[in-house]
Amino acid sequence: MASFDIAQTRSQFPSLKSGFIFGDNAGGSQIAQEVIDRLNDYLINTNAQLGADYSVSAESTRRVMKDAPTEAAKLFNARSPDEIVFAASSTLNLDNLARSLERKINDDAEIIVTGEHEANVGPWKKLANRIQIGIKYWRATPTKESNPYSVALKVEDVLPLITAQTRIVAFTACSNILGSIIPVKEYVKTIRARAAEVGASQLEISVDCVAYAPHRKIDVQDWDLDYAVLSYYKVIRATHLSDNSVSPLVHHFIKADDISYKLQPGGPGYETVYATTGVNQYLLSLTPANDLNASFAAIAAHEQTLLETDTVGLNRAPTISFVVVGEHAMQSKDVVKDFDAEGKAGIRWGHFYAYTLIDDLSPKLDVNDGVVRISLVHYNTVEDVQYITDMLQKVLQL
Repeated sequence: MASFDIAQTRSQFPSLKSGFIFGDNAGGSQIAQEVIDRLNDYLINTNAQLGADYSVSAESTRRVMKDAPTEAAKLFNARSPDEIVFAASSTLNLDNLARSLERKINDDAEIIVTGEHEANVGPWKKLANRIQIGIKYWRATPTKESNPYSVALKVEDVLPLITAQTRIVAFTACSNILGSIIPVKEYVKTIRARAAEVGASQLEISVDCVAYAPHRKIDVQDWDLDYAVLSYYKVIRATHLSDNSVSPLVHHFIKADDISYKLQPGGPGYETVYATTGVNQYLLSLTPANDLNASFAAIAAHEQTLLETDTVGLNRAPTISFVVVGEHAMQSKDVVKDFDAEGKAGIRWGHFYAYTLIDDLSPKLDVNDGVVRISLVHYNTVEDVQYITDMLQKVLQL
């Protein structure tokens, strides 16, 4: 199996040189030097408006409208750069998508959402409210009798919810609370088979890949997705951009081959879009194979060492959430406050915008206090895990 040199990998992140342990990566990971260099290069050499004839603008246009979508298409195996659409945030991306689909949805349509991150839930709920259509919840259910808080999305639970009127099924590829990784291809195949059985001919699938992307390789073609959203851009199947099933919203999307699709106010700047081209180069550098599949295989293998693979298995990311209940119960915010007081590592507490998931748990939790979350990525080390474990034992007086 492919592997990478953890010391060499960490050396590519300037922020890691301080020795601080980042345990809140699900909220935003650190930036590789390759990406920083491209960000600086754009601002220094090609910081100009797109679409003009002068040389600096022409180069800026090429970088933003051609290079960035081309590299993104490689990373996620899109059919072409024309499928790549850049916009602001995941939540706003999907809200824009929901609004652009609004005129294409029948009055008797139904939408199915989960209790996971609001990015792929809230926009669909607001759409259902605006046009007065049905909304159904695919709820996570317990996986272990011994732990009522160990829950997961099970494909068998969504099948009874699908009817001939189902228009959208929206779910996450990886839970930003649970760390559980969904077998997306298998779930999509099962959902589409059920849709065919009940005559849901217009059913489309929207998958939130934000928490998945740092840990595993995404393949939008192999997964047979309609919409997939990530933190810095969104991918839409080319058929939906060309068959008028998605109505354009000006100032909302920036599409690879059309400058008339402009960036949102407050959204990603041109320099940020171009800087994403450094991601592929960084990933390819992780293994001698110079192959993205090999890189993600190495990432997955290393992350399992952080999770003790014999007990956890390969179906999760290194994101661990917990609550302290029982005789020595502690609020999540107090656990993190005491932990962070040492100043050598950072973790988080809260609901992390997965309100419904936490509110559905039983016995009931305070959704505003939420959970303690430790979220790691491939530049974290076994020593990081040991420090975090030791500190938690100290805080919890174990």
